[in-house]
Amino acid sequence: MFTVFRKPKTFKLRALHRTKKFGVAGRSYQEVLRKGCFHFQLPVTGSRLCLYEDGTELTGDYFSSVPDNSELVLLTSGQTWQGYVSDIHHFLHAFHKPQAGLIQAARQLLSGEQAPLRQKLLADLLHTISENTEAETRAEDPPWFEGLESRFKNKSGYLRYSCESRIRSYLREVSASASTVGAEAQEEYVRIVGLMCRKLRAEQYHSSYFDRGAEADSRLCTPEGWFSCQGPFDVDSCASKHSINPYGNRESRILFSTWNLDHIIEKRRTVIPALEAAVAERAGREVSWEYFYSLLFTAHNLKLVHIACHKKTSHGLSCDPRRIYRPQTKPKRRQPARKCQ
Repeated sequence: MFTVFRKPKTFKLRALHRTKKFGVAGRSYQEVLRKGCFHFQLPVTGSRLCLYEDGTELTGDYFSSVPDNSELVLLTSGQTWQGYVSDIHHFLHAFHKPQAGLIQAARQLLSGEQAPLRQKLLADLLHTISENTEAETRAEDPPWFEGLESRFKNKSGYLRYSCESRIRSYLREVSASASTVGAEAQEEYVRIVGLMCRKLRAEQYHSSYFDRGAEADSRLCTPEGWFSCQGPFDVDSCASKHSINPYGNRESRILFSTWNLDHIIEKRRTVIPALEAAVAERAGREVSWEYFYSLLFTAHNLKLVHIACHKKTSHGLSCDPRRIYRPQTKPKRRQPARKCQ
């Protein structure tokens, strides 16, 4: 026998994947279910009701404890609802490849919105879904190239140039320190810088780090061009989950220039002084310039970080003393000559 209450309970009801809700009142679970199925033209058999917020399914006994004006979702046979998580998943799926209608709707909402927080959320959403990420050439996405020299014909080419410029600036800092090295060590220091320079040219200044078309182990982004912040030097990952796709639009390209390739073991405070000291104090030993090269120019010692994750305080880290010089090989002992028998 069904439990019936004297005073009807009121709810906001919607069907799965439908945004419109309607008010419904009923004295029992069965009455609300029946009215909902009638409104949405769904079969009563196999249908059920659940709470929008967490997906809890209603029963005749639980019905009495549900507060008035709760939001319910009407499910038919085979359908599921996990609460807010399901709505977020549906929302993300909707603008993974957004249609023009979604973009237009977001623009209309933004044009009439007055609340600053909602304006910010809508502006960020519109910024993201309006990105022309798949486009690569100047002809495909002219706005992306506004303000750039005409020699840049594609996005990957410009971002390779951007990365190369950063690496070249590190090389200039290393080269400039030659004047501070003692006269006796200066020739060796210049020689080592020359070796680094030749290796950088061979590696194209590691410009592939910003190239989404490069091999997976040579780039810092996804094939679509998404970069994720790697977090401050002293943690394993970014707690804020910062990400950006400079291939998407002009604004993202400009904002990406504020991201840093941060040296874990600091370039100016630690690595360059250690290289200077290694050359000055080598005393017949050979400096392992490849080790310093890896610290100065490669992802071995570089983290791509959002500006908010770039800690400018002293990192307090040192170069590995075991790797500053090449291991010295011991001369082989000469075996005494054997007499012929």
